[in-house]
Amino acid sequence: MMEPCSSGDMGGDYMKTQLVNAIQLQELDSELEQKSQQEDRSENELTYSVEDAVETIGFGRFHILLFVVMGSANIIEAMEIMLLAVVSPEIRCEWRLEDWQVALVSTMVFLGFMVCGVLGGYLADKYGRWKVVFAGFVWSAYFSVLTSFAPTYGWFIFLRSMVGCGVAGVSQGFVLKTEFIPAKYRAYLLPLASIFWMAGSMLIIILGMTLVPTLGWRWMIRISVAPSIILIFLFKYIPESARYNVSAGNMKAAMETLQMISKMNNASLPPGKLVEPVQDERGSWRVLVSPAWRRTSVILWYTWFVASFSYYGSVLSSSELLEKNLLCITDAGAEHQVQHRHEEGLCYCIPFERDDYNTLLISCLGEVVLIPVNIGLLNVIGRKLSLTVLQLVAAMLFMLVNICTTMAGFTVLLLLLRSLVSMNFNVTYIYTAEVYPTITRSLGMGFCTSFSRIGGMIAPFIAQVLMSHSVILAMTPFALACVLCSMLTFLLPYETKGRALLQSS
Repeated sequence: MMEPCSSGDMGGDYMKTQLVNAIQLQELDSELEQKSQQEDRSENELTYSVEDAVETIGFGRFHILLFVVMGSANIIEAMEIMLLAVVSPEIRCEWRLEDWQVALVSTMVFLGFMVCGVLGGYLADKYGRWKVVFAGFVWSAYFSVLTSFAPTYGWFIFLRSMVGCGVAGVSQGFVLKTEFIPAKYRAYLLPLASIFWMAGSMLIIILGMTLVPTLGWRWMIRISVAPSIILIFLFKYIPESARYNVSAGNMKAAMETLQMISKMNNASLPPGKLVEPVQDERGSWRVLVSPAWRRTSVILWYTWFVASFSYYGSVLSSSELLEKNLLCITDAGAEHQVQHRHEEGLCYCIPFERDDYNTLLISCLGEVVLIPVNIGLLNVIGRKLSLTVLQLVAAMLFMLVNICTTMAGFTVLLLLLRSLVSMNFNVTYIYTAEVYPTITRSLGMGFCTSFSRIGGMIAPFIAQVLMSHSVILAMTPFALACVLCSMLTFLLPYETKGRALLQSS
């Protein structure tokens, strides 16, 4: 027979139970604490890239400010380039220049652009985009003012080449702008930069129309510098590229920029920490000719050559056709029947009439009239096919200039041609800024713009010298160059539509 449990045994069991429960609670608390620490550690270990931050922040007020300020840089560039078309008849008269001397002015501007294009790209990849663009504003404004005091033709072409050097730095603003825009908005916002280019082209033509007949071309140049001076003060509101800062190892500056943008856009940064490796190959030309990029670089160099060759060919040839009255116009008035001929001594120089300025103004609308088509092509068929199609159509329009038509018909044709070559230039800019990695994006753009200026240097001698002998001979090189370029762009290895910007190769 079993003996009943004593009270001491019951007390011992109770104490054991309590002890076990306490140990279990302690273990549970320890597990919860470890889990919380692991979660905190896991959250702290979360990382994101600049690309992630840009896409998460999205589009907002900052990008509107960026679009307006950096887009206005296109006004400066357009005014400096179109100024050549407006001033050419005036300096021809003042210094009694031959055709080749007038063409040399444009060539020297593009020579300055070519030399400083590569240098500006290298400096932008090595020391930052912001510094190069700001220096370009100041440099081009300074030498543009000096141009208006040029005592001789020699001084004029030297000072204009210095202006071209400054404009090369300003053109790096396209890279700075591209690196802040989310991928899905680039195909919409970047083509709209043509609006600013059109505004700059029209502004210099209006200044020429109103000031040249009364105050002369020198005062027109002085007043045309005003937008550059305004932009010098506005540019302080645009930060340095966060992509550049992380590639240079300046994470603090990159974070400050991203936080400022997210605050302006009322958005949040991704959770975690901004982490990207420092890139030692920044500004290295070897990346551009490495096996991964060699074919892209070579094709793009020729594409940029043709983009500039055809664009400035259309601008300068239209100016030359109007100035010398070389058009085959079926309803030409008396003023359009007087042709420029040195040897006959008929008219050494023929300044622009108001109708000529009006034709140039209308042709400037070509910069924007097909922007919806441009955006549609970029989003539907991509960058590569857009380049192929635009070059082919531009080639056909160059040859149509040779046909006889009315003045209204020529104006429409000139508008369409200007629109096509402008669209092609725009898509070329976009593709180049998207295809190269951050470590060499500015240098890649610099090399491309330098090759484009070779096209700009050659174009005046065809559009302003060969044109006097034969319109069809002058138009044919532009058409053939476009046809060859359309075939080459089809062979580009990469499509960038919807693709994130690469940080390294």
